[in-house]
Amino acid sequence: MADARNHRGPECELIVEARGAVRVVTLNRPDAFNAANEALHGEIARIWRELDADPEVRAIVLTGSGKAFCAGGDLHLLDRMTSDVALRAAIMAEAAEIVRAMTSVRAPIIAAVNGPAVGLGCSLAGMSDLVIMEEHAYFADPHVSLGLVAADGGALTWPFLTSLLRAKEFLLLGDRLPARDALQLGLANRVVESGAALGAAIELAERMAALPPQALRETMALLDAAVKSAVGSLLSVAITTETASFDEPAFRANLAKLLRRTASA
Repeated sequence: MADARNHRGPECELIVEARGAVRVVTLNRPDAFNAANEALHGEIARIWRELDADPEVRAIVLTGSGKAFCAGGDLHLLDRMTSDVALRAAIMAEAAEIVRAMTSVRAPIIAAVNGPAVGLGCSLAGMSDLVIMEEHAYFADPHVSLGLVAADGGALTWPFLTSLLRAKEFLLLGDRLPARDALQLGLANRVVESGAALGAAIELAERMAALPPQALRETMALLDAAVKSAVGSLLSVAITTETASFDEPAFRANLAKLLRRTASA
């Protein structure tokens, strides 16, 4: 569009582009499949309050650059968090802020899931208001199978999006959930062909941005009341227990295996 402009440039870990009343937020570590290192995680934690404070923002699109939506937490960051307690505390505080802020933003968030959404990627999609997935994309949340409590979104939001039984199956076992299955289970609104998610999400965002603002805002608040209540009552305990997971031998052993596998690939 003619008025498109970047609030954060293409060299940043997070790109924010203005398209009229819509903001397109792009996770921008394509060579790492948009896995969240320290810088990207901090940007994700800060962006939602910033956008919520901007009166011109009426809808938000969230997507990833390159082939993935988000591959979760960067393994090297997770490794540092096992020994650096101060870093661990800071990252987990950001994780809590991501959940609180995303579930409080007054403008609708439309996730354009353009590829794999793993771990944090699942959480970001699950905390969005609408989810568009490309046909080759999938969800997978390996928190528990890796040895971490699934605290930063999935365990709080997925039971509201699908049945409790199905949420338990995929969050506890960490299996891949293809786009068509996610659609059937209620974890996605639409599945589109490869390369079409961003365009479809922007189209929906522009439709939402054109709606009467007070009616949209207050109806969203009513719909989100149960999720916000769950976040308010459970998030602190969830973050505390996930923080403790970093000291567990099972997590450290599994992380070491992943790091060795990555190094030899």
